[in-house]
Amino acid sequence: MIEIGRAKRATRVYSFDDIAIVPTRRTRSVGDVKMSWTIDALTFDFPIIAAPMDSVMSPATAIAFGKLGGLGILNLEGLWTRYEDPTPLLAELAEISDPVSATRRLQEVYAEPIKGELITERMRQIREAGVPVAGALSPQRAVEFGPIVEKAAVDFFVIRGTTVSAEHVSSVDEPLNLKQFIYSLDVPVIVGGCATYQSALHLMRTGAAGVLVGFGGAATRKTRNVLGVEVPMASAIADVAAARRDYLDESGGRYVHVIADGGLGRSGDIAKAIACGADAAMVSTPLARAEEAPGHGHHWGPEAWHPRLPRGERATFGPVGTLEEIMFGPSHTPDGTMNLVGALRKSMATCGYTEVKEFQRVEVVVRD
Repeated sequence: MIEIGRAKRATRVYSFDDIAIVPTRRTRSVGDVKMSWTIDALTFDFPIIAAPMDSVMSPATAIAFGKLGGLGILNLEGLWTRYEDPTPLLAELAEISDPVSATRRLQEVYAEPIKGELITERMRQIREAGVPVAGALSPQRAVEFGPIVEKAAVDFFVIRGTTVSAEHVSSVDEPLNLKQFIYSLDVPVIVGGCATYQSALHLMRTGAAGVLVGFGGAATRKTRNVLGVEVPMASAIADVAAARRDYLDESGGRYVHVIADGGLGRSGDIAKAIACGADAAMVSTPLARAEEAPGHGHHWGPEAWHPRLPRGERATFGPVGTLEEIMFGPSHTPDGTMNLVGALRKSMATCGYTEVKEFQRVEVVVRD
């Protein structure tokens, strides 16, 4: 703890930029490194999830990501469940360069109501392609559309918000009883974000299969600027990993996966997230740079189109390669934005680890 003046004490925390991974005395062949990740009954070829953002995941890109061996999550409050064909709107948004005009137009297009039949149709489309199916709702929409999602036979139901609490209190409306809601579903649930030991422990006690750590895509969210809320990711993941360990003892052996969700703009950040204790990483910014990305070079999260308090401008950058190249290479950039799986594999091999779970034990140091 450190003192801030005479009346306030605070914990020192660290971001990914503040830490570095330390190689061990032993190195491994890259070919010996196993990247698979198993959660619930499904095994994926690598521990990277595509975030449920309209600029990253459409039904087509979710299918493509699934065929590459990963899990792509569709935003069930996005344009694909509000419009039969949102591609003209996505093209229109890509032509708006002024940030204020873009925010206003985003608010307008997202004012269209969500349609339950489109949720069913989008999930069916992904399922019929033969890849894992996952959809995301905010806690505010979970009760309303949850039954539709469950009937759509999804493999994972994601409840994702800026900060999700297992003990939300409201005198205005009936709050979501997260524990009761999750136990009523016949589908594994991934829930978050959270950033502290205690909040993560409470979410794990709801019966969730996985807990998201963080506040989502750092390139598109400005929660710190608007609300003053932020916990740097290295510290947040380490605290939630401690909650996972203690809950494992408390529950008699029930393992809840820790999934980093935010601040993962480059491949080195993914390696550091796992080194801090994450089982997997949910990425958005690198995938928004794909040629197939529905954002057409722009990237935004759900806070960007909030009708009364938008908390994030669109990020804008040009594509760097195909979705496959961003995940597996070959990389044409030296900055960690391509070949994410290859970079993680190389990091593990450099440090002498062949299993993702083992890599959580790697030594890290803090920069001055």
